[in-house]
Amino acid sequence: MQTDFLVIGSGIAGLTYALKTARFFPDKKVTVITKTQADETNTKYAQGGIAGVWDEDRDSYEKHIEDTLIAGDGLCNKDIVEIVVKEGPERIKEIISYGAEFDKDEKGAYSLGKEGGHSENRILHHKDVTGQEMERALLAELSQVPNIELVNHCFVVDILTQHHLGFLVTKSTTDITCYGVYVLNLHTHKIEKILSKITLLATGGCGQAYRTTTNPKIATGDGIAMVYRAKGRIENMEFIQFHPTALYEPGTSPSFLITEAVRGDGGILRNKNGDAFMEQYDSRKDLAPRDIVARAIDSEMKKTGTEHVYLDCRHMDKEKFIHHFPNIYEKCLSIGIDVMQQMIPVAPAAHYSCGGIKTDEWGRTSILHLYACGECASTGLHGANRLASNSLLEAMVFGHRCFLDSSKAVENIRWNDAIPDWKTTGTTDPREMILITQSLKELQQIMSDYVGIVRTDVRLERAMKRLDLLFAETEELYRTTKVSPQLSELRNLITVGYLIVKGAQFRKESRGLHYNTDHQAKSSLLQNIIL
Repeated sequence: MQTDFLVIGSGIAGLTYALKTARFFPDKKVTVITKTQADETNTKYAQGGIAGVWDEDRDSYEKHIEDTLIAGDGLCNKDIVEIVVKEGPERIKEIISYGAEFDKDEKGAYSLGKEGGHSENRILHHKDVTGQEMERALLAELSQVPNIELVNHCFVVDILTQHHLGFLVTKSTTDITCYGVYVLNLHTHKIEKILSKITLLATGGCGQAYRTTTNPKIATGDGIAMVYRAKGRIENMEFIQFHPTALYEPGTSPSFLITEAVRGDGGILRNKNGDAFMEQYDSRKDLAPRDIVARAIDSEMKKTGTEHVYLDCRHMDKEKFIHHFPNIYEKCLSIGIDVMQQMIPVAPAAHYSCGGIKTDEWGRTSILHLYACGECASTGLHGANRLASNSLLEAMVFGHRCFLDSSKAVENIRWNDAIPDWKTTGTTDPREMILITQSLKELQQIMSDYVGIVRTDVRLERAMKRLDLLFAETEELYRTTKVSPQLSELRNLITVGYLIVKGAQFRKESRGLHYNTDHQAKSSLLQNIIL
């Protein structure tokens, strides 16, 4: 297959880019590929909302910028923060024009929520399924554009570069170029070649590296791992955000998210004794930034020897709660919890990768003709910790900026027909799937036990040694058996795990989401860890 623009991933970042590009170039082909259904994305599971300066009488760009910088703990790129905050409202207006509906008050004005780390009410939301509503609106708009081809059940295996032409490519190579991708067609079970002029990675996060995560099964860090294998630049992978309040259901994966907006509306965290504890950790109490709240919960669980704390909503107005959080209310009822009578058991779960594929202000990666946006990218917005509800905003702003930049470049790019087809000679079908499934369990246990909310040098060293063994075993399996989605995802997650641990070992301080008890003081030298 040949296509002018190739988009890998169908979340809000990828769809924003595809829609704008296809409408700007009605005579060019835009191909969007996804490894499951088009709407099965991290976007779909975003509950809380999208942050943006909407009420300019009370709010301002300066306040949103300052809140983002404070949450990022000194590592945000201020120029990028200003770009996203100032361009964000226009992108929100666009998705509203596509038909996305956000909740309004009785006067018809948008109902703006408040979440941890925000100084003002600026979160637009659609009940507690904001991401799902935005995804719906984008897919509906996309269906009206004839030059977009949406390909489901297509798993990307690797990015095509000079390496596939026999050239030696290293991290010091200055002109690494992306020519497209190899994909595993899940209908034919064959690996096919897609050549593209411009490729955009919008592959989402990597929460499945952990045993407990709010991310769907598809969040296996594919884009990050592929770029690293292609010798592209990755940064700040040590900053994995744990959402403080996932519903505690042992053995359930992914974990059901209890959005931060519940605390924004008055929910109170309590320990097993019923004591509200957040005032002991931060003056902002339950609305402190996520890294602080997650560490506070972790501390309380260790003090009391429990596996969860509680979120108390019993004092909240029932009618308002059900109106704003209908899915949370129904989910809790389904497991026997009436939130108006009982407290909700919650515990932190891996939620968001603040690092990823290093990009510039236009979404360009270190590999030519390859762009990245959304959670897989590290744009400089989040720094050491993401401010709540900034992720959907970033995805739309950078989807737009990637479109602006790539639309200028595409006319001077030609397909590279010299890329060879995938060779499967000498490989066999895997005889024992347990070799893959058990390695995945081992990886998730290693990451959860040694590279979680609180880290030490010894834990990180132990994690690296075990990952080295898993890597060697999995690479041997990859060389001797036919490629499958399960094997590719395991391989990608091991790579992501390595990047998280290596970044954590390099960072000799505690900052934001990286908390190492052997290096508690922040250093005066701020730096991004680039791998």
